[in-house]
Amino acid sequence: MEKLMQYVWEHRLGLRQDMQTVDGRRVRIIDQGLLNHDAGPDFFNATVEIDGQIWVGNIEIHVRASDWFRHHHDTDPAYDSIILHVVQIDDMPIHRRSGAVIPQMIMHCTAEAARRCNLLVSSADSALPCRLTINELHPIYHSDWITALGAERLLTKSERILSIVKESAGFWDSAAYITLARGLGFGLNSEPFELLAKSLSLRFLEKHRHELVTVEALVFGQAGLIPMPCDKEDEYITRLREEYAFMARKYSLKPIPPIWKMARTRPQNFPHRRLAILAFILHQGCHLMRQIVDAKTYDEMKKIFDLQMYGFWATHFTFDPCVGARPQALSKASVDTLIINVCIPLRQAYATYRGETDNIEDNIEILRQIPPENNSIIRLFSSTKIPCKDAFTSQALIQLRREYCEKRKCIYCRFGSKMLSAEIQK
Repeated sequence: MEKLMQYVWEHRLGLRQDMQTVDGRRVRIIDQGLLNHDAGPDFFNATVEIDGQIWVGNIEIHVRASDWFRHHHDTDPAYDSIILHVVQIDDMPIHRRSGAVIPQMIMHCTAEAARRCNLLVSSADSALPCRLTINELHPIYHSDWITALGAERLLTKSERILSIVKESAGFWDSAAYITLARGLGFGLNSEPFELLAKSLSLRFLEKHRHELVTVEALVFGQAGLIPMPCDKEDEYITRLREEYAFMARKYSLKPIPPIWKMARTRPQNFPHRRLAILAFILHQGCHLMRQIVDAKTYDEMKKIFDLQMYGFWATHFTFDPCVGARPQALSKASVDTLIINVCIPLRQAYATYRGETDNIEDNIEILRQIPPENNSIIRLFSSTKIPCKDAFTSQALIQLRREYCEKRKCIYCRFGSKMLSAEIQK
């Protein structure tokens, strides 16, 4: 209920002109303030007129007035600046530490509004409680929110890359290498791949890139994935182990923690072959940033990842003796995933860095040419009337699920807002 009340206050939904404090003084909201997502009052820097007097300060919202004391606000100096206490139930007056009574106003939220709010924020992770609402909305609401979400996700990825560029002292090739490594984790192992890349600097790898086995030894050794010695093992594995042991002694290298996720996955989804792909790209010379900047179309980006493996990794997914892999390094779906998560965000980050604000339209257009992703989130939304015809839309739906549904920010989602607003404004 408190979240609903905050939402109503923030968006001034159903707040009438004839509002009064509990002791009968007229209240007019001039500025509702800024919602605080951290500790402290609920809204900062609000402006409220009470009986003709202008007050500037903070707003606190509770279901019951007595929650003020249950939350120990009466002893916290951060709450001395409260100018209005908004409650659902006025069960007692509240005071500042000085003893002065704080003006209190009742906000009426209907039981149906509360029920809808609880349905949204308390549903199971796998549920989509607003599905019927989404299906009833005019398509213009879908397209507007999807466009905003897709752009939001792209800009969020871009900002993350810009922070890596900053950590890399402005070395864009290093940021591209780390972003590529994370992308090759394909979600399941993104964090370990990024940690691995950060443990092996690009400048260090470039010194040794001319010998593929050395690069592979460094990558697999740092990953902690080179198998223990065994009878009749492939001589390639023996060479990797020996090469990494030599390099580790020479440069004081230590493998990253064993955090790889391989449970309940097929061998082709294990990280081994993808690490081999990373090593192969490094061996060729990691000029990914230049390739991405030069690639202007979807087809040109696909060529960046048109790679043929040879030797051991042309026929293996892991170090196991079984074969089955083909020389083609990446499937079409995997290439599309890398373009979505690596190429386009890097292009956007670089454009932002250079102040080219119009570039986002070009990047969105490329995403619209890529087929939609196929994962559990996209399948969840398949029961709605949102047509998912391209990668821009699938990225928007992922953003919606991750940043709104899973974080229980349903009342700040435009679909959830529509579910509530009709009842709130009665």
